[in-house]
This record gives sequence, C-alpha cells and structure tokens, in this order.
Amino acid sequence: MAKQPALKTEAFVKWFRSATPYIHQWGGATFVIAFGGEVLADGEFQQLTHDINVLMSLEVRVVLVHGTRPQIEEQMRQHGVTPRYVANRRVTDDRALACVKEANGIVRVEMEALLSMELANSPMWGADIRVSSGNFVTAKPVGVVGGVDFGHTGEVRKIDAEGIRRRLDDHEVVLLSPLGFSPTGDVFNCTVEDVATSTAIALGADKLIFLTETAGALDAKGRLISEMTVKQADEILVAGNGTLPEDVKIYLPCAVKACRGGVKRAHLVSRHVDGALLIELFTHHGIGTMLVPESPEVIRGAGAGDVAGIVQIIEPLEQQGILVKRDRGQLEREIERFYVIESEGNILGCAALYPFPEESSVELACLAVNPYYRDGGRGERLLAFAEASARKQGFKTLFVLSTRTTHWFIERGFAEADLARLPERKQALYNYDRRSKIFTKGL
Repeated sequence: MAKQPALKTEAFVKWFRSATPYIHQWGGATFVIAFGGEVLADGEFQQLTHDINVLMSLEVRVVLVHGTRPQIEEQMRQHGVTPRYVANRRVTDDRALACVKEANGIVRVEMEALLSMELANSPMWGADIRVSSGNFVTAKPVGVVGGVDFGHTGEVRKIDAEGIRRRLDDHEVVLLSPLGFSPTGDVFNCTVEDVATSTAIALGADKLIFLTETAGALDAKGRLISEMTVKQADEILVAGNGTLPEDVKIYLPCAVKACRGGVKRAHLVSRHVDGALLIELFTHHGIGTMLVPESPEVIRGAGAGDVAGIVQIIEPLEQQGILVKRDRGQLEREIERFYVIESEGNILGCAALYPFPEESSVELACLAVNPYYRDGGRGERLLAFAEASARKQGFKTLFVLSTRTTHWFIERGFAEADLARLPERKQALYNYDRRSKIFTKGL
C-alpha cells in the first residue's frame, strides 16, 4: 500500500512532462468549444469549468458555444407548446420563439454563475474568470424549405469576429448562445453547430471542439478513429451516413467545413468522460477524434534530435525481448540508418535499414510504432518506405529477423528462409540464443 502514492506521483510527473510541449504550443491559441444543453442539464458543466479554468491559466483564448435543446423542450412543456421538427430542425413559430428566448436566458445566467465560482479547496479557487456575451451573431431566416415555413429558425449570416477578439484580448471567456440577430431587430433560433462552426472560421481558430454523446468517429470495425483527414472524413460520411451515430452525422460535416475554412484542427470528444478535454489536448494519443486538413505525418530520415523519441518507442520492446537491445551510444552512431514517422514534433514510429551491398541485400531492423498509433497503418507505411528506399538504392532482397511478429511479415509478402539465405557477414552475427526466424522478400 505504501507504494501506491509513489506510483501515482510518478504517473502524474510523467504525464505533466509529456504535456509540456502542448502547454507551450497552446499559449495564445484560440479554441472554440461547443456543446449541447445536455451538458448543463446533466450537471456536467461544473466539471467542464475546471478544464476551462486550466485553459485560461495557460493563456488559451476560449469561446464557448452552448446549445439549449433540452431547456427549450422544458419551457415548451411548461407553457403547453408542442415542439415541431422537420428534418431534425426545429420549426420556430412565435410561441416557440418565446420559449427559446427564455431557455437561452436561463442557461446563460446559470453558466455565468458556474464560471464565476471561486470555491476554496476546488480547482476554481482563484479562477477569476470573466465572461462576455453579446450580439456577436448576425443571422438570417431559414425561410420556406420544402413547403415548410420555419418561422424564426435562422442560420448564421455573419460573425463579429473583431468584437469577439477584443473580448479575448481582455482575457475574457466569450459565451455565445445559439441565437442570431438581424439588422431589423429580429431574433432567430440557430443551431449550436452552425454558430460554433461559423465562429471558428471567422476567428481562424486553432481548434474547434465539439463535446459529443459518443466517443467520436468509428471505423467499420467499431474502433475509435483517433485522427483523420478531411478527405477521409468525406469518405466516412458517404460510406456510413446511414449507420453513423446521430451526433457524428451532425458534427463531422461541421468539422470538415471548419477545416476547409481555415480552422487548423477540429475535434469530436465525448462529454461523458471527466477531463476529456484535457486528455484530448495535452496527451499524444488523445481520447476522441481529431480532424486535420491533411495528414501532418511525414516519414523522413532520422537525425540526432530524434534519438530520445526513438528510445522512448523501442525501449519497452527491448525489455520484452521483441527487439535487440541497443545502447544509446550505438543508436547515436547508427542514426543515419534510421528513419521515422513524425507528426508535429512527435515520433510515432521508426525503422532502420542496414545494407549488405556485396549480396545486394538490405536488412530491415527495429521496425516499431508507438502503441497508441498501431491501428492506423503506420507499420505498413514504414515498411513501404523501406522497400521503396531499398529499390531506389538498387538492392534486390529485403530481409528481417523476428521472434514475435512473424505472421505480420508473412501477411505482407515475406517468406521464411534458413540461415544460409543471409549475407555472410550477417550469418556471422546471428544470435543463436534469440533464435530469430528469418524472412526475406524480393524487391
């Protein structure tokens, strides 16, 4: 039992150190964070305020866009108004608009109160968060669609980006309701995703973050997709539009639109996980789905500055006996043999090529991918890069020695071979204690 606090402290220190690059990166960045009224209705907003306080303390510029659907439904129930939807969009007549105004007013006041808390012995102690809201959204009526008059339902026409920036410059959190106003003084009921997306594009935000009901976008096997490009998102929307979760069908097209409109990153993150916002923003692997305009990952030759990242990946595999142990000095001497797959300064995987020109053979060694990124085809990309590099240099055969991942290589065109197939210099270095299996592939 005595070791448990020490283990927790060690884990905290390790996480905090790994978060440092993101702390430097996000200072001064602009985040637009959007969520439905369910976050407030289910009592989750207070936890979210703790995360917002962390972001503000790191000088992140925060815009919050909230929804009000459950609160509007409650107001309509109390006033005897029957909700009406067409294609999942609310039809807002005069009586419905009165409920919309009342619900938005209640929600905004409650959120401002929670953001103003400075409770002792809580994450909000000393927070001093100032909140700004106002008529930053100009809207226009949806009008008549398919023979249906949507009344006071609107869509965003313009965002007062300069007005919002002035509030952010004053270190305030900007709070936007899903309401828009017209130059003639009319009020329109908009959607949270429309307001959030338009605001993020108008501000050129660094991130647009949707807090969702589900974990994020899933692949055909039901696994979470941690990162995808705009092109991949388009393909998912076309292929799975009938089976996608409702929130993904709503928010993923908005994320695509935002990235195409100049927003650097868009995220879908579950609202049900306490601290999900911080996990997504300050860890390598995140917890939801991140959308990028195009893949930030590149495969390149390794340099001296990559040694620490490579060690971090291969050291656990060396301890398990999967890879041959290399000391740091050896790795530094052989760094020109390595290449890495890198994303925004993070090393996700590595491999090395050791040539044996006398037999036109080259060895593929130390192929490894960070465990958090093993389901994205990165191992295949590293292998393809190795094969292309070997062909370009005129080698005829690629070979690999493996103890644990034999089937992975067989599935990718390698054939098992005996020791005699290895170059003579490699035969002399063969470790009979490891008894690695030998696989070759013609180039």
